[in-house]
Amino acid sequence: MVFLGPKICSYFSIFDAFALLLSMSNLARRGFRFTPYKAPHQTLFERLFEVFKELITHTSGDFDEAIDWLRELDKEYELTTEDYTIEDFIEDLKSKDCVQETLEPGDPEGEGEGDASAKSVVNLTAKMERLIRQHALDQIFGKLKKAGTGNHKTKKIGLGDEPTGDLRAYQFGDALSSIDITESFKNAQINHGMGDFNLSEQDLVVSESHHQAQMSTVLMIDISHSMILYGEDRITPAKKVAMALAELISTRYPKDSLDILVFGNDAWPISVAELPYLKVGPYHTNTVAGLSLAMDMLRRKRNTNRQIFMITDGKPSCLKLADGSYYKNSAGLDSHIVEQCYNMARQAHKLHIPITTFMIAQDPYLMQFIREFTAANKGKAFYTGLKGLGDMIFEDYESNRKKRIK
Repeated sequence: MVFLGPKICSYFSIFDAFALLLSMSNLARRGFRFTPYKAPHQTLFERLFEVFKELITHTSGDFDEAIDWLRELDKEYELTTEDYTIEDFIEDLKSKDCVQETLEPGDPEGEGEGDASAKSVVNLTAKMERLIRQHALDQIFGKLKKAGTGNHKTKKIGLGDEPTGDLRAYQFGDALSSIDITESFKNAQINHGMGDFNLSEQDLVVSESHHQAQMSTVLMIDISHSMILYGEDRITPAKKVAMALAELISTRYPKDSLDILVFGNDAWPISVAELPYLKVGPYHTNTVAGLSLAMDMLRRKRNTNRQIFMITDGKPSCLKLADGSYYKNSAGLDSHIVEQCYNMARQAHKLHIPITTFMIAQDPYLMQFIREFTAANKGKAFYTGLKGLGDMIFEDYESNRKKRIK
């Protein structure tokens, strides 16, 4: 038997320990066997569904347009067979509760009476919206698994899931799960020898872990017209990142909060469920309105850790004046608008709210504006372009969890 002093006792014998080590040694000797990669088997529905999730994101939730694109791809790449057609796929989507068909009233001045003028419309279900977010998460952040309570680590030592690598002596009240078994056994062998194995309370050591904290994040998405100018679709990658971040936080860090807002001429909050349908509009870029709303959202949070993520092409061109009218100037950088942006950055710094800007345009004068904006807030900026946008946001979100903002 193994004795842990007068108070602690264990049923783990020295023979069990040696048997475990021996089995691990045998496993290590066998090594690894490499075989050619074999792709997992997918049914026709699963193959089409992967393509469909991508298309529905690009079409902002427009089912009919996504199916039209799917038909074109089918003609080009022969995605379906005679036994399984696009129509069969649509019926499977309905039976699996991914989409639902409803009747909308037709034109009252049109021909026909009663339901004859009603129009059949196919909409996404809540289940489908969730699957799209999971697809974005897998695409951008990799196949991450749910990690327990989802709390994140800080630089403070305390209760948590993330080990620091430091060890200390066991104290009464420490959780048994925090005891480092390997180091404790080694101490027992050093202190008492191998003849009569004895494990006392003085031999036990525990692993230190990072203090658990919570994070409140506001994600700002620029939906001004410039996000689709020059033949470059900037809104779809931004939308994917937002969906992936929302799914990441809800699964891996459920105690954290994420609010999402969009900004054009004005700024307004949107729900996670609205993300797949997000489109740009004929708007200018009112960065000041977006920052003001984001700070109002974070003021209502009780968490000490608060941050703003802003995805933009970096050119503010609009302000809302006191009388409700708009001051707009798309020619270069307007000094009046720019100064208002700097003032908002300084105000956020006073509230201990760092702003991380993800700049997806490469114009030198816009990058210089972002550098000065970041300096005013003492925040961070990433000049990522569209490629690698999700990776940068994930890495920064993880990095910000390691510190506690005072």
